[in-house]
Formats: sequence, structure tokens, C-alpha cells
Amino acid sequence: MLVLQNANISVMNIIHFSPHFPDNYYLFSVGLRRAGANVLGIGDGPYENLRDELKGALSEYYKVDDMGDYEQILRAVGHLTHRHGKMDRLDSFNEYWLDLEAKIRTDFNMFGIKTDGIDVIKRKSLMKRKFVDAGVPVARGRVIGEMEAAKLFVSEVGYPVVAKPDRGVGALNTYKIKNDKELEDFFADKPAVDYIFEEFVSGDILSFDGLTDRDGNIVFYTGHHFMQGIMETVNDDTHLYYYSYRELPEDLEAAGRSAVRAFDIRERFFHIEFFRTHKEGKIVALEANMRPPGGYTTDMFNYANDIDIYQEWANVVARNKFEAGYSRKYHCCYIGRKHGKRYRYSHEQALEKLYGLIVKHMPVSGVFRSAIGDYGYIIRSQDLDEILKGIDVVHATEG
Repeated sequence: MLVLQNANISVMNIIHFSPHFPDNYYLFSVGLRRAGANVLGIGDGPYENLRDELKGALSEYYKVDDMGDYEQILRAVGHLTHRHGKMDRLDSFNEYWLDLEAKIRTDFNMFGIKTDGIDVIKRKSLMKRKFVDAGVPVARGRVIGEMEAAKLFVSEVGYPVVAKPDRGVGALNTYKIKNDKELEDFFADKPAVDYIFEEFVSGDILSFDGLTDRDGNIVFYTGHHFMQGIMETVNDDTHLYYYSYRELPEDLEAAGRSAVRAFDIRERFFHIEFFRTHKEGKIVALEANMRPPGGYTTDMFNYANDIDIYQEWANVVARNKFEAGYSRKYHCCYIGRKHGKRYRYSHEQALEKLYGLIVKHMPVSGVFRSAIGDYGYIIRSQDLDEILKGIDVVHATEG
């Protein structure tokens, strides 16, 4: 199904792939329209179900039945090219579609990551090499396909080890293996994909997050501290919090900047994850993601800085200029709850206790549930102690 409205010739033709998902990413389309771009959508949702703000931002929307069917996407982009001229950009801001987007950019010669550059941002083994090039320490690891090689690796680093798809999305199908029995069980049911084994690093999870311009300059950056890794949150089905820094630790910023240079990130968001080891307090690289941080973190950028990151990204794409000033005025924190836990305070009681701190609360889409919870609260304060007290309110459980 095609819907056409208010088609205008403008400076850039930009395809927002899956513009309706997640539910806050329609704002990227809105920002592009305001920046003067001709915004075109490709998605699997019916046009009539799109929110009015998104409909108003799109010049044309092409519905496909299956966004994983490359032939359908190829026809959609071909149609939009025939209608509007050469496409300048395509993005969904989602890790899941990185391969498909790279293939489309290659086939239509668009700016951005193409097929010859996708492996280095998808394969964790190649990421390690980039971090090493950047001078950032990494956890010891290697791609392993059979039991004897895994046992040899364990003899070098000891248990536990972490096994994750070398080419995977997020923490899906990632395992912490603590003994020989669990290692044997893993290989008995191992998926038919390459797995990388890594030594387990005991440490806090930190991230270096931001946006670069067309020339690779960092135009916005911040950092976050996580309660634990997403692997633990998913596998143990526990709840999560993470909060932003107002002043970034110097070593985190230095490692993050080095990684951005090594990966040559241009006109893209980045989300680069690190450990701070419990024993030595040192920064160790975990992985690099060429997309915005997940969940509602882009909204947290806005609340922490009183800016509109969706509009600023659009300004970078349309004019290669980040126009807002920012000073990290607040710590901003996401706190997730999961159904099935007996929380001390009801939702209504939590809202009352968070009065003056809370800026947003919302149910979470089911696809994100395992990672960030069934319901989310976003709070902000200039005082980290207030943030930590707010976390205690939301996460306090009975028993």
C-alpha cells in the first residue's frame, strides 16, 4: 500500500526505515522535516496506524509485508527513487537492520556504512582488533567452534567465560559458562553460528555515547553507568537501572574518543560499552554499537541537557551542524520494573515519592521487556544522591 502526501522537492531525500518503531523514534522523521529534508518512510505497519506527527513528517510512505525480505525493500527504494530522485540517506537507528541497510546503501550508492564496512561493526572479534588499534585494553577472547578449543581457552583464562555470537544483536543467545558441565551443555545445543569466547571481566558497565558529524567530529557526547550488563538482566530476568554522568570520568572519555577515531564513525550515533574492573579500576572495552543507545536513552539525552537530540541529529544530516549548546545540567536515570516482582511501593506510591524527580514514565514495548523491563521510570536531578534514592524507591522489593 502506498500513501502520498505533500511531496516536495527538497535538498535531501532521506528514507526513515521502520519510522514507527520504537515508539519515540518518529521524532527523527519530525526533525528531518523541520530541517528541510524530504522524508520518506518504509515500514510494515499500516499507514493509518502511524501517529499524526509521523504522517505529517513523511512525504510518502511505502508499506511492505516483510521488512526482512530484501526484494520487497529493493522495490520500495526503487519506487521512491523513481518518484523523488536519488536517495541520499537511509537509516532505522536499529542494530537489527544494520546489514540490510548497508546492502541498500551499497546498491543505491548512498552515504554511510556499506557492505564492505559492516563486518567490523557487527563481528565482535573484529571489534576487538579496532579497540586494540585504539590503544584500549580488551578482554581476552577468540572465536571457537569446538569443545577442545574451548577447554584450551578455559585453561588459559579460567572459569567463568562468556560465549556470545560473534555476529549477533545485543545480548541475545549470550551465555555465562561457569564449569565443565555447563560448557558441555552449551556445545550439545550450540546454535550453528560462530561464537566468540571471552574471559569474564568482573566490573561495572559504563558507556560512552554520542553523535558525530559528517567529518567524524564528535558533536555531542555523554556517558552512563549501568547497574549490570544486559546479559545478566536478560538471562536472570532481573530489573535494571542506568544513569548519566554530569562529569565523565577522564579515562572513560579518553577511551571513548580513541574508539570513535578507530572506528571512523561519521554522521552516526555511537554507543560504546566498557567495563571498569572491580580489582584494578581500569577501563576495558566490551563492544561498539553504531546506533543510538537502546530503550529511551535518546529521551534521556534530552532531559539531561534540555536539548532536542532528534532535531540536532537532523541538523547534522541536513547541514552538518549541531546547533544546540549542552552542559549536562542533570543526571538522568532510567529505572525499569518487571512484572512478577513484589515491589514495596505501588506504582502510585512510587510516583508520589518521586515527585520533583520524575520526568517520564511509560509501559515498555514487549520486544524490549527482557532487557529494560515491563514499565519504565525516567528521573533527573543535579544531585546523584537524589538519583540513587529514587532508584531505591522504584526497585525496593518485599522480602
